Amino acid sequence: MPLPDTMFCAQQIHIPPELPDILKQFTKAAIRTQPADVLQWSAGYFSALSRGDPLPVKDRIEMPMATQKTDTGLTQGLLKVLHKQCSHKEYVELADLEQKWKNLCLPVEKFRALLQLDPCENKIEEIKFLALGCSMLGGSLNTAMKHLCEILTADPEGGPARIPFETFSYVYRYLSGLDWDIPASDTESYLSSLKDSTRGEGRPSGRGDAGEEPPL
Repeated sequence: MPLPDTMFCAQQIHIPPELPDILKQFTKAAIRTQPADVLQWSAGYFSALSRGDPLPVKDRIEMPMATQKTDTGLTQGLLKVLHKQCSHKEYVELADLEQKWKNLCLPVEKFRALLQLDPCENKIEEIKFLALGCSMLGGSLNTAMKHLCEILTADPEGGPARIPFETFSYVYRYLSGLDWDIPASDTESYLSSLKDSTRGEGRPSGRGDAGEEPPL
């Protein structure tokens, strides 16, 4: 079929004035986030942008990048993105969480495996989902809490990664309660000693105060 003879000149093509900046910000976001599937991630990016929701964008590039060939694909940076997208709600719908997980190009079977750690019906407390994600990143309770502190802290990067004691103790009790090998008495003893050591500041750190696990 022959092409139409109609030709368009530059004056006939309307380019929205905001388009260049949108594309520039999108490109910078893609470079920082390094999505495994650019099309899947782009769909989530522009969907969130159109709704005015937090974007699925990392604060910085993570090196080395995790790959789905060798592990879950989940990284601290991606978990922080999920937290930023959901932390405005106390409870998050599982369907919404799963879609955000997919938009970050993470394997959906890993999402469902994560939820099996603490099965729920249709929604989950956001801080508990973050805690479960941290436990998937870390091989121990101590490492999971370190990730949690680094995600939640308001301290500058490279700082002590402090968070409120109430938040730390709530998540610590939650994760330790999922591990039958940790007696509740040991958990309470550890939190009591931690509270005493942070008295006056009241903010456990991801690089120091949380560095010793309760005796088993």
